[in-house]
Amino acid sequence: MCGINGVYSLKFTREQKASMVKAMNTTLAHRGPDHDGVWLSDELSLGHRRLSIIDPGTESNQPFVSTDGRYVIVYNGELYNYRELKLELQRSVKGKPHQAYIFRTSSDTEVVLAAFIRFGIKCLNYFNGMFAFAIYDTSTKQLFIARDKMGVKPLYYCYGDEGLMFSSELRPILHSGLRQFKLNRDVLAEYTLYQTVFAPNTIIKGIRFLEAGHYLTYTPEGAEMMQYYNPNKIANTSDDLDYTQICSRVNELLSQSVQRRLVSDVPFGAFLSGGIDSSCVVGLMSELSSTKINTFNISFDEGEFSEAEYAKQIAKKFNTNHHEIRLLPSDFLEQLPNALRAMDHPSGDGPNTYVVSGVTKAQGISMALSGIGGDELFAGYDVFKRMAKLQKKAWLNALPNFIRVSGAAVLRLRKTSVSSYKMAELLEEDKINFTNAYPLSRSLFTNKQLSRVIVPENAYSSVKKALRDIPQQSNYLLSAVSLAEINTYLQHTLLRDTDQMSMAHALEVREPFLDHQLVEFVIGLRDEYKFPHTPKKLLVDSMGPLLPANIAHRKKMGFVLPWQQWLKHELFDFCNKQIEGLEKKQLFKEGAIQGLWEDYLKDNPLINWSRVWHLIVLNHWLDLNKVEI
Repeated sequence: MCGINGVYSLKFTREQKASMVKAMNTTLAHRGPDHDGVWLSDELSLGHRRLSIIDPGTESNQPFVSTDGRYVIVYNGELYNYRELKLELQRSVKGKPHQAYIFRTSSDTEVVLAAFIRFGIKCLNYFNGMFAFAIYDTSTKQLFIARDKMGVKPLYYCYGDEGLMFSSELRPILHSGLRQFKLNRDVLAEYTLYQTVFAPNTIIKGIRFLEAGHYLTYTPEGAEMMQYYNPNKIANTSDDLDYTQICSRVNELLSQSVQRRLVSDVPFGAFLSGGIDSSCVVGLMSELSSTKINTFNISFDEGEFSEAEYAKQIAKKFNTNHHEIRLLPSDFLEQLPNALRAMDHPSGDGPNTYVVSGVTKAQGISMALSGIGGDELFAGYDVFKRMAKLQKKAWLNALPNFIRVSGAAVLRLRKTSVSSYKMAELLEEDKINFTNAYPLSRSLFTNKQLSRVIVPENAYSSVKKALRDIPQQSNYLLSAVSLAEINTYLQHTLLRDTDQMSMAHALEVREPFLDHQLVEFVIGLRDEYKFPHTPKKLLVDSMGPLLPANIAHRKKMGFVLPWQQWLKHELFDFCNKQIEGLEKKQLFKEGAIQGLWEDYLKDNPLINWSRVWHLIVLNHWLDLNKVEI
């Protein structure tokens, strides 16, 4: 796992490009403490910061140049099927023009490069992994940049008259001196609603986020963007299988995914919350690994509940080398300033991952497996149940509009709650369907509430765009919700925050549930196999006796911290200062941000901590990064 940078420009001199990339590498030092490399030509400068996980020898340092000197690569990620692909690339095929590739290293980086040399852009179809990389062809002067299928590894870029610049993080571009970047006011409503910004946009105007499953080719003549993988186009997979066969296949695919992610030349472990997802991962790791697994659990004495006892039970069952790190809320608060400084793109989430990653890295671990993706794939969130219930209310569309509008008014009067206000707004839509309901279900505010804060011009448009080509057949509603979750919340909040917060500690996190082969199979299953009568029934049934019954069937909990009280007490001065600062920037309607803050302090049931915290983070991030408004 690493950090990559590049500047392709005919406007700047070699020395200027080299200086830019060296500075960008310095900004990314936390992502790759093991090596700092720069490659330079008249047109292009490439930079790389290395965190050694596979083949830590110096011969695998980057930028990595092909034997003939024609190609150069900078690569961030892990190719899980690199060993199988390497064997194929080492073979010559009778009647084919390509020769067997002679490898100089044992790294997956060289496999990526060799695959590109043989297959060109189609190499992406052969890759199973998480990655963002750039390959430059010194002969054609073309730069090829690609991102993995599920969007695990990030890549930001901008291009214009100056040329093209890219990086693993946003801030190296922001502070590169390439141009004067400003706040992207067009996405403020989106950020307010969803505590993040969806690709290809970012919070900074002119800096874009390469979308998952996309690649970009660039020459001085221009750039071309293409999508090479679309999970929305997955075909149905369950027509010829019974439930027992389906469970067997899920078990096989998840086991294969975990096994692929155990390849490492450095100490590794797993995050173990004690929930279903992380317990499945740890159980399979223990069955597949020849060494004792390191597991890590963060627990708090003060909280609504603790999952530490469940984590201990799993650790004991699988005989792991278990580390329970018990923190006081005060310990977490002490680390919060560092977590906020580590935030590459503003978000309402992330500090939890920062703390977990920090204590894991402190134990000498450089790679950890996580249960991220299990909820999205196996209907673990409440949004799946809400959408399923909504499907049964299609009869509401037959009611005259005035009756639905009247019903919405009554609902608001009878119950002051976030859920009732969202349902009221849905009743007022022209049509009650998945496309209208999902964006509202995942938002922090209703459109009416948002309009009191900021002009909500097409505030739901990015989410609706993500839903546009998702098939919504009645028997596959849960798959539609899974795809919506993957395309929005997972890729733009969970994965982005996990990457920036774990890599702040030079810790690589791998997500077995996001193996594209497993995703494709589960997405292709009918609702009847996944309907959430009990927590993640299909996953639990597929694991068989691996999970203890009390783990498999208990109510979903979570990583709970007393944010509601912190913002009013321990963090009050900090939060109040940020609210005042954001109000002065005049980005929102006059008095609106202060009004939200006051409603929160007065315990307004419509405004909890999550509806103000991401705005507090936004102001802090803008000030910290000196962003021009």
